[in-house]
Amino acid sequence: QVQLVESGGGLVQAGGSLRLSCVVSGRTDFRYAMGWFRQGPGQEREFVAAITWTGATTSSIDSVRGRFTISRDNAKNTGYLQMNSLKPEDTAVYYCAADRNYRSGIVNGTPAFWGQGTQVTVSS
Repeated sequence: QVQLVESGGGLVQAGGSLRLSCVVSGRTDFRYAMGWFRQGPGQEREFVAAITWTGATTSSIDSVRGRFTISRDNAKNTGYLQMNSLKPEDTAVYYCAADRNYRSGIVNGTPAFWGQGTQVTVSS
């Protein structure tokens, strides 16, 4: 079993920054890609960003590119999402996810493992 726990969410004014963290624990004896998803009020959950095990490859949606940065520290079993220049439309519950497969599991699929989510609220 793999557990993911997010932290770092909160209330911030437009233009501000937050850094989300995701600690992975449990049976992590395999190389896993990580990703972030979000679900805004009345919206479907959407993919935000992903990163491979080595960190050499990342991807993100157009609306956050240049503002959000995904990273990871495998020594700490932790992934991060640095969010800068936040906008009210970034308001959502943000979920961390992990899967063996970067593209089919995270970017284009449904990850096998999920965190419980952390709320990010951006005020105008």
